[in-house]
Amino acid sequence: MEKNFTLVEIQQVSKAYGGLVALNNINLKLSAGKIIGLLGPNGSGKTTLIKLLNGLLQPEYGQILINGRRPSPETKQIVSYLPDTTYLDEHMRITEAIDFFKDFYADFDEARALHLLQDLNIELNSRIKHLSKGNKEKVQLILVMSRQALLYILDEPIGSVDPAARDYILRTIINNYSPTSSVLISTHLISDVEQILDEVIFLQYGSVIRHSDVDDLRIESGESIDELFRREFKA
Repeated sequence: MEKNFTLVEIQQVSKAYGGLVALNNINLKLSAGKIIGLLGPNGSGKTTLIKLLNGLLQPEYGQILINGRRPSPETKQIVSYLPDTTYLDEHMRITEAIDFFKDFYADFDEARALHLLQDLNIELNSRIKHLSKGNKEKVQLILVMSRQALLYILDEPIGSVDPAARDYILRTIINNYSPTSSVLISTHLISDVEQILDEVIFLQYGSVIRHSDVDDLRIESGESIDELFRREFKA
């Protein structure tokens, strides 16, 4: 499979909740081999877009294609999703969480997960509820990034951890996706993640107002992505 093929195509997608428009005629093409920042203020439509990509919501208009297929059980086999809330049973031991992923996902690389967990010196028999908040976040990310997926969707992966944990999480993301896969990161902590981004999507009021290469945008604006974002979305 070649790098830079179109992995995600979003065609004229709209979604509303009880008359309130969450996404308004979105058109996007996302290539493989990229780390893409999905950025926007609260209420811009980021969560709705993520849920649509994961098949948790259906668009009212338009269509989404992931590797040529609409979101479905088939695409769940190639999409690895980290939600912004704890998704594991807190009473599970880490070993049980690994077994769960191994049983559930054919593309789960147990050796990769164990190697990354050993880096953290986390006792594998620990129950998830006994881990610090930062280590919980790391364990969940490691499980998600240990799949050999085509698309990784990470919703606020560094939102509630300290700066040292953020560095570890960003390194894990960079080192564990392949040249034929892409990572879509939704975050408010732009200055922390912009060093690893290839592209950014700015959403506002349910519309795409920018989709650009990060280096081109820095040259064009003379600002960092964080500075540009703050200026464009100034309250």
